Amino acid sequence: MASARQWIEGDETAKQFLTRVLSERPFLPLPPPLHRIPLRAGNVVEIVGPSPSSKTRILIQAAINCILPKAWKGINYGGLERLVMFIDLDCRFDVLSLSQSLKQRIIKENGNDVGHKLNKVDDSPIGSKDVHAEYDEELFAVSMRRFLYIRCYDSFEFLATLKTMHFQLQKEKEAHGTGVYLLMIDSIGAFYWMDRASPSIPPGRINSTRKSLSLQSVSESVVQEIQKILLVHPMLVLTTKAASLQDKYTTREVRNTGQLSVESTLDSKNIRSSANVQLYREYMPSVWQSFVSHRMLVRPSDDSSKYQKQPIYSSEWLLPSLKISDKFTFNDDGAYIIS
Repeated sequence: MASARQWIEGDETAKQFLTRVLSERPFLPLPPPLHRIPLRAGNVVEIVGPSPSSKTRILIQAAINCILPKAWKGINYGGLERLVMFIDLDCRFDVLSLSQSLKQRIIKENGNDVGHKLNKVDDSPIGSKDVHAEYDEELFAVSMRRFLYIRCYDSFEFLATLKTMHFQLQKEKEAHGTGVYLLMIDSIGAFYWMDRASPSIPPGRINSTRKSLSLQSVSESVVQEIQKILLVHPMLVLTTKAASLQDKYTTREVRNTGQLSVESTLDSKNIRSSANVQLYREYMPSVWQSFVSHRMLVRPSDDSSKYQKQPIYSSEWLLPSLKISDKFTFNDDGAYIIS
């Protein structure tokens, strides 16, 4: 009876409980267009769209929100001050874009209206006082050290990275005093066609219990390894995937099939499917598709012609399905929703 009462009685107050949970799984304010849905550690978000559709730039802005501190020398930056693990499968990530965007964000929060002077900041002499006045170099260096970058050239390197990630995450946590909160995988389908064209490798004679290495088994192993990592290291997983959009429907096709409802025009943004018509061609194995908890479609907007300085993109949440389609663009210091 006494043991049961001890089990029922709480060993911490509600305030202590919330403090512990929020410290282990804090809430990260994400930039547009990821801001529509509250995302937490354990979620697997897939950003899918044609190339180019700003998928990697969305990851960069989310990474900046994570690596910046909440406050620094009395200035509020609204960051999380946590590590970001970026796995580049496309091998085209430009770290200069990250550093420039981070500098501009620091400049913006400092209240200096010099966002258009980034080239001047970078091209100024090292000893120039104007360079140091534009942004806090110490904050920039500390924030950049929280961005961990890994590049993989094939599925074997990707699997090897996932299998050894637990030890690397533990090592980085001990070195920085804080753990990784964002796990980013850029272009999850980068090796799909290579793996599909490669013949299946049969299991070795020594260990016949192993599965043959094929496209399906690789995808299963990737999902299993990420699941194991998330059990020990709760993280928010953000992935990108290049995909081809379905061809636009003509008026005759829409009227004959009766599957699509047409508003004023037949532009892709005005087509809504009553039969759950897929907006893009899915090619990833079902094991990965079922692993994804959230999915967002991004693509260039037809309104880009109205804005000559920067392209406009549109986003739509497919999982869960939202009836809201955002239009957004990027400035030097971040992403913005266009009303």
